[in-house]
Amino acid sequence: MTTPVRTRFAPSPTGFLHVGGARTALYSWAFARQCKGSFVLRIEDTDLERSTQESVDAILDSMKWLGLDWDEGPFYQMQRLARYREVADALIASGHAYPCWATKEELDAMRESQRARGMKPRYDGRWRPERAKAAGLVPPADRAPVIRFRTPDDGDVGWDDLVKGPISFPNAELDDLVILRVDGVPTYNFGVVVDDLDMDITHVIRGDDHVNNTPRQIHIFNAMQRALPRFGHVPMILGPDGERLSKRHGAVSVTQYRDDGVLPEALDNYLARLGWSHGNAEIFSMQQLVEWFNFEHVSRSAAQFDPEKLSWLNQHYIKAATNERLAALVEPLLAKLGIEAGKGPALAPVVALLKDRATTVNHLAEAATLFYGDGMPEPELLAQHLTETSAPALRMLKARLTELAAWDKASLSAAMKAVLASSGLKMPQLAMPLRVLVLGRVQTPSIDAVLELLGRETVLARLSRHLDSD
Repeated sequence: MTTPVRTRFAPSPTGFLHVGGARTALYSWAFARQCKGSFVLRIEDTDLERSTQESVDAILDSMKWLGLDWDEGPFYQMQRLARYREVADALIASGHAYPCWATKEELDAMRESQRARGMKPRYDGRWRPERAKAAGLVPPADRAPVIRFRTPDDGDVGWDDLVKGPISFPNAELDDLVILRVDGVPTYNFGVVVDDLDMDITHVIRGDDHVNNTPRQIHIFNAMQRALPRFGHVPMILGPDGERLSKRHGAVSVTQYRDDGVLPEALDNYLARLGWSHGNAEIFSMQQLVEWFNFEHVSRSAAQFDPEKLSWLNQHYIKAATNERLAALVEPLLAKLGIEAGKGPALAPVVALLKDRATTVNHLAEAATLFYGDGMPEPELLAQHLTETSAPALRMLKARLTELAAWDKASLSAAMKAVLASSGLKMPQLAMPLRVLVLGRVQTPSIDAVLELLGRETVLARLSRHLDSD
């Protein structure tokens, strides 16, 4: 009988959800969904100084926004301290762990001495029971010990990585790591193993900055006599300059991309493709990702973030989005600008006209302001375009617009063409002054479409305020 696939995402709530973490979550989610398994969310909140509820909320909100629904959790490590103590005690009883009373000062002196002798600084195992006994060390009564894991002295430790292939480390390079601190809080390498075992995780997918942690974790799995999960370490994400992605490259958090007007499906698509591929497919749905995802096509080398590629994808998804959905996203952005979308044309047809050119929802909102201002041009702009040549044609057009039976693009376009035929002007000589009088600017989308959306009453009123007093 095949063991059900169970993956997990285990962020530390010390800040926002970084795009690198989001991609790891995306791959873990997609693989679980493909295998009809379970996706577990765990919050690794043992960094007491930096972990905050605000960060937890930001992570959960980002996951929901990306559509990465979890089947179990979120679980919190700080609610499981008794369990970590129980496992640590069991490892002590089996001889795989031991109390260590070495002070910080002793450890610093130990490492300084090792460096002076050209050695790699590491804990020397002095509180291993047999060594402590031989050295006559007596547990001090004035302080509590940490618990250290007894790492095998000889041989190698390795695994067949889902992404990188076979990886091996000599045990001689590893010292006896602390697994439980004095306050009973587990260290990362211990807590993650206990959690993965208790939660029956079968596949651990994470960034390749964790490769050096894996041999230590494997030793703890082996000491607990439990089967190893499969490990897959995905490549890091670099900025456009080839350096590790950071704030200096711009937005790096999921919430920042959301606030900047990126659609979740665009970010999902982009992150999935950033280090993984399915042939030449650039645009694909979450369902297609679930169907296609495999580790064979996850790159072993670092991926480079390309903001222009993300912008291109976002523009594609904005074009494909329904007008109603976009209107719902644009409306609160307009409100932040002090604009009430209700005082003007309906927002859905406005975004329908504008969305083909928008690269973000924020850009779409900025473009939509065209329809919700008073359209008053600057005096210099008005003087430049309301001239002896254009004014008669504009009055002629106003008269024709007043008499239109139907206020639609076709009728508006026909009225403008009739004025051009009568006046002998070219379209730019009429359309540009018309834009200035009605909208206060020289560049807009197709003028007949704009006039249609603004409505008869608004257009005629704005023409009248300039032409009737001219």
